[in-house]
Amino acid sequence: MTVTVGILYPGYSAEDDYPRLEGQLGGGVRLPLVHTLMREDAHRVDALLDVGGEDVLADGAAALAGHAPDAVVWACTSGSFVFGWEGAHTQVEKLAAAAGVPASSTSFAFVRAARALGVSRVAVAATYPADVAERFVEFLGRAGIRALTLTSRGIVTAAEVGTLGEDDVLDFVAANDHVDAEAVLVPDTALHTASLLDRLDERLGKPVLTANQVSVWEGLRLAGRTATAGLGALSRPQPVTE
Repeated sequence: MTVTVGILYPGYSAEDDYPRLEGQLGGGVRLPLVHTLMREDAHRVDALLDVGGEDVLADGAAALAGHAPDAVVWACTSGSFVFGWEGAHTQVEKLAAAAGVPASSTSFAFVRAARALGVSRVAVAATYPADVAERFVEFLGRAGIRALTLTSRGIVTAAEVGTLGEDDVLDFVAANDHVDAEAVLVPDTALHTASLLDRLDERLGKPVLTANQVSVWEGLRLAGRTATAGLGALSRPQPVTE
């Protein structure tokens, strides 16, 4: 039986990770993607609040309806955690109501993926400006996940993040690990990581969770499907503790 996870993706940067991940999953999964409205490409709080606005996501859900998704994921980390813990919950509740199926966001996907792996101490390697990256750390803290270190690359636009090459991504993540971290979290769905999941885990010797990876895993979880390949450490997840 094929499972369909609808992806709502802001703008254009690393959306090609999703067909790649669909292929890596080995069949039985569809990941139709709708580009949601991005009035301004900026990792800045006001712009991100607009990117993740209720009207924008409702329009995206309507555009996905023809694909008959079993679940929908708002594939934008900063456009979800910037609303805060309660606001991000409200955001996905309204998205689920608009889509008529279970829904989540990348921010919650990071939390649930970390819990599935039994991880509570992490390093965060973020491409965002520092003030935005700090909000992600605060969001994780609400879930009992402690960031031992936070690195901010300071890139303002998703478009620029999407141009980073594989070697650059590998080196950036490896340089910003922490010896006591149980995993490294790499937020930003604008970053290409689908082809690097196993290499990242091998290079750091621990799980590396990236935004597009956890987004797909979360959608599959909502749809009742477990990945057995193609999602790095999350191909062998443990039960999630809510």
